[in-house]
Amino acid sequence: MASSQITSQLSQLETTSNPQQRSDGYLSALDNIITSFSGSDLSANLIAYVQSILADSIGVIHSRPLLSNFVETYRKLSNNDVKIEAGAAAVDVLAPKIVSYEQHDTDLKNILANAYEQDEDFTNSAKTLQTIVLDSSQGRTVSDDDKARVWMRICRCYLEEDDPTNALSHLNKVKNVIHSVTDQTTRLQFQLSQARINDSQRNFLDASASYLALSNDQIIDEEERLQALSASITCAVLAPAGPLRARQLGKLYKDDRATSTPEHSILEKIFLDRLLSPSEVAAFAAGLKEHQLAKTSDGSTVLDKAVLEHNLLATSRLYQNIPLASLGALLGVDADRAESYAAAMIESNRLSGSIDQMEGTVHFFPGALDARSVDLETRGLRSWEGNVQGLAEEVERVTTLLQREEAGWYESAQGTAMAA
Repeated sequence: MASSQITSQLSQLETTSNPQQRSDGYLSALDNIITSFSGSDLSANLIAYVQSILADSIGVIHSRPLLSNFVETYRKLSNNDVKIEAGAAAVDVLAPKIVSYEQHDTDLKNILANAYEQDEDFTNSAKTLQTIVLDSSQGRTVSDDDKARVWMRICRCYLEEDDPTNALSHLNKVKNVIHSVTDQTTRLQFQLSQARINDSQRNFLDASASYLALSNDQIIDEEERLQALSASITCAVLAPAGPLRARQLGKLYKDDRATSTPEHSILEKIFLDRLLSPSEVAAFAAGLKEHQLAKTSDGSTVLDKAVLEHNLLATSRLYQNIPLASLGALLGVDADRAESYAAAMIESNRLSGSIDQMEGTVHFFPGALDARSVDLETRGLRSWEGNVQGLAEEVERVTTLLQREEAGWYESAQGTAMAA
């Protein structure tokens, strides 16, 4: 509750007829409140002060400079609890008269949002920022940069609270004006938030592409670019196996910086179609976020599914056919589950092959778009062509590794070959 001395002083100022004397009196009263009170008493007296300077008897013309001075004083408060208590109440007092004080209202809410974020209360920060007037009816111009800055801040607050749905709704607002936004920080935050939302919603392939684009932006610090590259590799590993993921993995594997990331080992094995061991998967899982370890409808995690699908693809490179029981043992699941995954991947054109349920065998056809419509002679020819292509690609990979790891020897060998 406000001090009786302060309330009495404020009441007298409200009835003072001389504008200059009243203004000086309010400035003196505010200084007195700041120096004489602390904690909840300070909050109560600050609220009483705002109610007084916004009284109808003061008038908008005289209230505005007093409110501007209050906002600057409020900004400098060191006690975060006082900031939140007084700020929230001041915003409520201002709400019915917001039309006349739009800029003051915006400044107050930004400071209050900062206070909430300092307490890691990102939900209330977002809710406060959502009430800022961005479409002014009083001639106040709000640029696309300013709008995008507010929307991006709301989006990031919701992401901190693991609420991608609300974050996406505000990201979409930014998307409508991003073409005219000139602030580079806002544009980078937009890219990062887009990647984080795709990541949290398990759109891992899109998230990987967004993180990779960020990692190539020269404006970002080298350390942060490397973190973005690591996030891109992680999302690519978690993405569903298939041609699109293989293409993304190829981009990442060919990036020279990838060798500096902790995820390079698993990236290399997946890109080279090698089987992943349980120990390697467990080491990779230790660095994943909570939503990346969430259970899917069949009780497995996203990582479990990604690894199983990858190992299924890797198996198709090693075998032309394999019994379902043996395939299950190789993948670490039972035969029925192995068959279910193989069938789903074949149906979605992410794996070339067919399943003979009578024999309980899976047949793999590398390079065949529709294995069921290809005759045996053509299958053999395509298999031979695929093996030749695989050998050529492996030679090229080894050559690239030699050029990168043993540059001196490689140049010497090239010179000898050219001389011969």
